[in-house]
Formats: sequence, structure tokens, C-alpha cells
Amino acid sequence: MSTIRLRISALLDRLQPSETAILIATAIAVGAGTGLGTVLFIKLIALVQQVFFESGVSSLSFLGRGLFILAPLIGGLLAGPVISFFAKEAKGHGVPEVMQAIALRGGRIRPRVVVAKVIASALCIGSGGSAGREGPIVQVGAALGSTIGQWLHLSEARLRNLIACGAAAGIAATFNAPIAGVVFAMEIILGELHLGDLGNVIIAAVSASTVARIFLGDHPAFVIPNYGVKTPWEVLLYALLGMLAALTAVGFIRLLYWFEDRFDHWRFPDALKPAVGGLLLGGLAFVYPMVLRQTQGLPLHANLPEVFGTGFGTIESALMGTLPFGLLLALVFLKPLATSFTLGSGNSGGVFAPALFIGAALGGAFGRIVEIIAPGATAGPGAFAVVGMAAV
Repeated sequence: MSTIRLRISALLDRLQPSETAILIATAIAVGAGTGLGTVLFIKLIALVQQVFFESGVSSLSFLGRGLFILAPLIGGLLAGPVISFFAKEAKGHGVPEVMQAIALRGGRIRPRVVVAKVIASALCIGSGGSAGREGPIVQVGAALGSTIGQWLHLSEARLRNLIACGAAAGIAATFNAPIAGVVFAMEIILGELHLGDLGNVIIAAVSASTVARIFLGDHPAFVIPNYGVKTPWEVLLYALLGMLAALTAVGFIRLLYWFEDRFDHWRFPDALKPAVGGLLLGGLAFVYPMVLRQTQGLPLHANLPEVFGTGFGTIESALMGTLPFGLLLALVFLKPLATSFTLGSGNSGGVFAPALFIGAALGGAFGRIVEIIAPGATAGPGAFAVVGMAAV
């Protein structure tokens, strides 16, 4: 690393580029690097999932659905030491840690966070952990931006800008949404809008999105039918759904923080706490499909519990309006619990995807009720699922 830094410094001394040129080049580097990191992260999650639920099924077929208990337990056992002994900052959601680095450490994030966050989060999500990939990749992008800024001995203000570049790049790459990445970075990470920062953030987001599209294809994160508003009073129903979504979001946040507090104060080795959370999650995933009579048999990898992983497949089904009311309503309560088990115990992953999941389930269930009361009067449960996603 020191050799690379010396070569970069020597090159800059020879070329004498302007500060603007340096910042644009670093924004492109942060964006492209975060885009490549996103591709690697997504591929690694898929590999871990394949090992646990496809390769693992062939060697542990005697366990049957008991593998749903074992997989997140093993994932926690593997991820816990990575977090505890290599980079404690890799614990949790990712975004709060980035904001803390800006507020308390002048934008300085250790380079090792990049590696630890990718490995720990891939182990968590791939083994069934109920978490999203956006928080980790935001932290990875922010850490990459901070590392490059520290190599170049940039000021704290420039470090903040590069962290925002990395955060925007992470959202842009993982969701194929560069505009959303820019808005997220300016509103959440920086908390204020400076035109001097905006240009670099846009460059980084576009760079990351371009790299991700090259390797992953140009596809939207979710396929949403072309829903419309049938009658004016339908808007009132969306407003009511918004209020329910607010209450649901508050409940989710409080539940997650409650579990975080309980695990933080528990006198138990930190490296093993994610395994305990994984065991709780596995027990939940094993039991609730039987209670709801949702078990579908083999192959297991094609019938994973809805609360496992990011839940993007279930979100797609909710957006299409194909899920039954009972399952949707149950998932409104089960997903927050599963995510609290996973992240509250100190495992690594994001909360944005679970929030989208909960919102889609809530909206879909609400839409089913409306459909029963007034058949054909609205756009359908899928439209309410879209609104629920946005609201939660």
C-alpha cells in the first residue's frame, strides 16, 4: 500500500494537476472501485448461498428443513470472528458507522473495513441472514473513498466529499439507481447540500452504475407493473396506508434497537453473538412455514423461507400482487423479528432491503383487504405494495 501511495504522490508531483482535476479523478476512482466491489459482493453472496443451500443440501440431505436452522448458525459462527477480531466497524447496518466516522473521526475509516464488511455481510446474507446488501456496500464505498483521500492527504472537507461519493456509488451500483444514490448521499450522509460537493458525487454515482451495468446488466432493481389510480378516493386509502406504514416503521426500529441493547449488554463473547442470532433466526424460519402451511418440500434452495436473505424475490411477488393475504400479514411481523435477530446480535448487513420488504408486505396485505371490501375499485394489491415500500 505504501509503495502505491508513493508512486501516486510522485506522479502527482510530476504532472502538477489542478485540485479540480484531482477531485474528479478520485471521484471516478471511488465510483468505479465501488462498482467493482458491488459486483464482487453480489457474486460472493450468491456463492455463499450456493454452498449452504445447494452444495450443503447434497451433503446434509438427512437434515431436511433442519438445514434452515443450521445454515444461519454456521454463518454467524463464521462472520462473528471476522467482525470481532478484524474490524469491529463492520458490525451492524453500515450507514450509522459511516455517519459516525464523519461526525467523530473527521471522515477517517480504516481500509480493513472494506474487506471485513464484504466478507462478513456475504457470510451473513448468503447463509440466510435477514439483512440487505445496500448498507454494507455503502460502508464499503465510503471506506474506499476515505482510504483514497487519506492516501492523498486531503483535508477533512475533501474526505467528507469522497465518503459521500462512495456512499452514492454504493446505492447507485447495488440498485442500478444513480439518482437515488446522489440523493441518499447528500441528504443522509452529508445532511446538507453544497454545490461544490454535488458534482463529484454525481460523477461517482454514474461511474459506479456504469461499471455495475457492464458486469450485471442494465436491469431495474424491481419490475413494477404500470399501475395507475382508478378513482380519486383511492388516494385517501394510500394516505391511510402511509400512516400505518409510519407506525410499522417505528415498531421495526424500536424492536431492532431493543435487540441491539440486549445483545450489547449480554456478557457473552462478541464473536459468538451473531451465531446466537442465527440460531434464533433459524428456529423462526423452521417453524413459521409449518404454522402457515407454506412448506413446499424440495429442492430446498428453491424454497427458502421468505424471511431469509434480502427477500427481493418475495418483494417482486408482492409487487405483482400474487401473494396470499395470510402470508403477507404474517411477514409484516416476521421480517422485523428476523432482521432484529440477525442485526441485533451484531451480524453484518443493511436495513434498507428489510424495510422495503416490510413495506411491500404491509401494502400488499392492505391491498388485499381493500380488494375484498371493494373488488375492482382500485389498482390492486400490487399497487398498494409499491406505496408501502416507499412509505416504510
